[in-house]
Amino acid sequence: MSKFDQLWAGEVDRTARGVRLRVFQHTVEQRGGYLFQACSAGQILAALYQGLMNLPPVDAPLLPDPWRGVPGPGRPARTGIKFNSNGLPGYDRFVLSPAQYALVLYAVLIETGRMDEAGMRDYNRDGSSVEMIGAEHSPGMEVTTGSLGQGVSQASGIAMALRLKGETGRVFVFLSDGECQSGEFWEALQAASFHKQENLILVVDRNGCQCDGVMDPVMNIEPFDDRFRAFGCACVRISGHDPLALARALETPHPDRPLAVVCDTDPCYQMEFLRERHPKFHYVRFTQPGQWEDYRDRYEAMAKEAEG
Repeated sequence: MSKFDQLWAGEVDRTARGVRLRVFQHTVEQRGGYLFQACSAGQILAALYQGLMNLPPVDAPLLPDPWRGVPGPGRPARTGIKFNSNGLPGYDRFVLSPAQYALVLYAVLIETGRMDEAGMRDYNRDGSSVEMIGAEHSPGMEVTTGSLGQGVSQASGIAMALRLKGETGRVFVFLSDGECQSGEFWEALQAASFHKQENLILVVDRNGCQCDGVMDPVMNIEPFDDRFRAFGCACVRISGHDPLALARALETPHPDRPLAVVCDTDPCYQMEFLRERHPKFHYVRFTQPGQWEDYRDRYEAMAKEAEG
């Protein structure tokens, strides 16, 4: 019997609720935050970290290291890989391509017991690795992926290196749909397909939004799944709010080619009050009188309900 059953899916949903609540708390306390991304991607990332990726266990939640400066003589490069596979052979690797999702990733790491929540005290502070826009030294990250669209290029390079070393681990790259408007993304995909990188797995949050608002009037990327196939990938399209569908999609045979899973999501999932901000579904700011107080009250009500 597969371990990815309704019981597992329920655990993923509970983790995702915890992720949304943590990001909501942060958004209220910091008077701004990437809350829409927690709504659209919470279940996807929770499912990946709760068994869909093959990661070694951690003995205890890890505290993020401080940023030690630009690598150089006597100052070796440090990355956030210890929160994932720690580079151990046979385990999967993870690349977060849209670095603005870092806050959501930190929340997932905390909710799954891989990161100590005390690390969030240093979020976006000078000298901290817990950055607002994550970099290679941030928890759960091992490469810097901004400007957007670079994640697949770097993940493809890691996948090629693993294959050349004879290692069996896969490389998961999580993507936002907005970055898939860029030319570099498609060029990297073409190269990955040419090199038959079946150890490369792309998981896309298709929430239909970007920093300028709704995507389609800026650059329409549909039919998205057909484009992946045209560039040589196997592709499955699912609901991003269905952990079991994601588990089944990752079992799709894809010999000699990458696998792409397009996850259709709602940037206001389980937080319907956010829809009043349409079409600006990128970053929550409080610009109107009483708006922050309203969100504070909503957060406190959600937190009380979660405790009950």
